[in-house]
Amino acid sequence: MSDHTVFPAEWAPQAAVQLTWPRPDGDFAQAFDAVERTFVDIAVAVAGRQPLIVACGPDIEALRRRLVAAGAPAANLRLHAVAANDVWARDHGPITVFRDGRPVHLDFVFNGWGGKFDATLDNRVTRELDAQQVWTAPVESLDFVLEGGGIESDGLGTLLTTERCLLAPTRNPQFDKAQIEAKLKSWFGLQRVLWLHHGDLIGDDTDGHIDTIARFCDARTIAYQACDDRGDAHYDDLKAMEAELQALRTADGAPYRLVPLPLPRAIFDDDGRRLPAGYPNFLILNGAVLVPTYGNTDHDAIALERLRTCFPEREIVGIDCRPLIAQYGSLHCVTMQIPSAPQ
Repeated sequence: MSDHTVFPAEWAPQAAVQLTWPRPDGDFAQAFDAVERTFVDIAVAVAGRQPLIVACGPDIEALRRRLVAAGAPAANLRLHAVAANDVWARDHGPITVFRDGRPVHLDFVFNGWGGKFDATLDNRVTRELDAQQVWTAPVESLDFVLEGGGIESDGLGTLLTTERCLLAPTRNPQFDKAQIEAKLKSWFGLQRVLWLHHGDLIGDDTDGHIDTIARFCDARTIAYQACDDRGDAHYDDLKAMEAELQALRTADGAPYRLVPLPLPRAIFDDDGRRLPAGYPNFLILNGAVLVPTYGNTDHDAIALERLRTCFPEREIVGIDCRPLIAQYGSLHCVTMQIPSAPQ
């Protein structure tokens, strides 16, 4: 292990973003047109600012034509035929660190959020892209279950995560909390790990990914999923998480600047199940932040405005993610940024 390992923050300069394109016969089959429109919106927003890597089905040229017609610059599109179970690139994509300034893609085990879903193909996506020489950095496969949505880095040696996810007995039951923390510090060059005990969105099947509830916007600012409606089923748990966040301190002992994001009005599927709509599931890009919206006109507007205060030098772009939450994820969940090597 290198003496100097850095896990960059999401706002660090990026070389690309990876998407894994939905399959017409996959979990989104019943609403495929709607979810593909959302993917096109994300792809155009990304490719207009930086390269976009897409793991997709075999008809690469048809997808390329569609994206170009929608406004994506052809020069920024990198499309590759790779078999996958599903779309959640945040959890099966590579997690990039820098060792002595050189990028390394860490390829952890993805087991479908503790065996809830078949992820056999997803678990191979990073290595399949490597076999196609997509990555310029080496890929290291690690025998440890970890998803990108479960960890947040400030780029300065602090990691934010949740006990409910990383300590789930369906992930790495052979290790206790202290052992897992030691491994995280070693792999990611961390000085400390901040653990949240509370915080979860109803309908989320990831066991409480941090990217659904609390996100670093800079090393001193955390935007988080708030809930002020005492009648909402989230109220007690999210208020308890809010108190945990208020008690956290930066590495130099200062309280974090906390930015509450409104909880979208409840959205239900056809079976009456509440879907995990939340605003912290945004994606930071070079020069922009893509923010999920849910057709909650007033709540969407408040979330966008509050995030503008967090990212004053970046364009804030809303993306309608109602089709995505039908399968219990949102915008950040379907993307994985690939950071640029430090200059």
